[in-house]
Amino acid sequence: MLDPVEPPTHTEASPDEGTNAARAELVAGLEAAGHLRPGPVRDALLAVRREVLMPQAYVRRTEPDETPPRWDMLDWGVPADREELLGLLYGGESVLIQHEGEPILARLPGPRSGGSMTAMSSTVGMTAALLQRLDLRPGQRVLDIGTGAAVTAAVACRIAGDAGVVTVDLDEHITAAARARLAELGHRPTVVTGDGEDGWPAGAGGYDRIFASYGATRVPEAWPQQLAAGGLALATLSTSSPSWPGLAVITKIATGHTRARLEAVELGHRAGRGWKQIFLNARFRERIAVVDGGSTRTSRTGPPSDEARGMWLALDHLYPGLVRNWAADHLVIGAPDCGSWVTARPNDTGQWAVTVCGPRDIWTEIQDTATRWQDAGSPASYRLHLEPDGTQWVNAGTGPTELSWPLPAAPNPETTVPPQAPEPCLSPKEESR
Repeated sequence: MLDPVEPPTHTEASPDEGTNAARAELVAGLEAAGHLRPGPVRDALLAVRREVLMPQAYVRRTEPDETPPRWDMLDWGVPADREELLGLLYGGESVLIQHEGEPILARLPGPRSGGSMTAMSSTVGMTAALLQRLDLRPGQRVLDIGTGAAVTAAVACRIAGDAGVVTVDLDEHITAAARARLAELGHRPTVVTGDGEDGWPAGAGGYDRIFASYGATRVPEAWPQQLAAGGLALATLSTSSPSWPGLAVITKIATGHTRARLEAVELGHRAGRGWKQIFLNARFRERIAVVDGGSTRTSRTGPPSDEARGMWLALDHLYPGLVRNWAADHLVIGAPDCGSWVTARPNDTGQWAVTVCGPRDIWTEIQDTATRWQDAGSPASYRLHLEPDGTQWVNAGTGPTELSWPLPAAPNPETTVPPQAPEPCLSPKEESR
């Protein structure tokens, strides 16, 4: 529902030279990396003061797999915290802003132990690139789904104008903080507490732009329905694996018909609440690293390039349950639900040493997907079909070489991932391929 309480009136404090320099350096870095180009999004990011939107943020003080995890809250109002917080806010990485669904306004700084982080601001490079794709313009009606730290809402307000911007989040503490902090920046968009999958139908005439800041397994029916003619919506679509996200690009033509495609992309938004993503824990990664069991073969064919994102996206859907360890210096992919894994690295002969372990032969799954993807024309994106009966599926190619798969009817339930230690494997042996 729409929160009726008006935000308090705040007077924005003047930024100092340090924050101005940090903001300029961030934008310059985004331009150098190719994430940002001259235009309204660049100008907005130069103006949006992240320290106002996120005056408190968390930094992890334990290793990723250490339990229980421990975080320290950095507070802009604490002089000793400012330098570290400034680097966090303008370093370009994601920023953690809420622990275990806590109230955000008027909370006390200090350490937090256990539990998990429940809200964050996404990496700036990904956010900037997606905002540029939206092609925001003055006077547009914009629906921002997944308010978070309200960075997207602030940019939309600066470009399109407050009156046309609606931002919605399921968490009342998130929306309360966003309302107050946007007001400190001089913005008063419509801030809604509600389920983002329902959009916000009160937007008269539909929205020119819809932007979802969290990942979903499929496109909620309300999003394309609430697009205006000529409108554009962008949203991350993914499986239970975070390794190979897709970007749903949805447009509505003048006749009211919807067109959509699913692009294979490098980065995607974090999964929405109620959706448990799989991962490779420390024990699993250590077992793989020491090659504890498994069967090794020599392959003349290496894994597809990391840039062949359309193939990896297809693998994620055709053979679900796989996660890649991107920190490894060679290919490492595991299946946490059954303990299977595969590694591949080049050897001295110019071939590949491939080790597989567990009930799934992940290497064969990769090669099978690569063949099907190549036969379909090596697509980087797929047609996304949103049928009137609610069925959603993607495809590329035609006839016997068509590559296609359905999207699930609903997100996977939030359950605990089974133990990830690999089962005992066969003794290593060399096989030609």
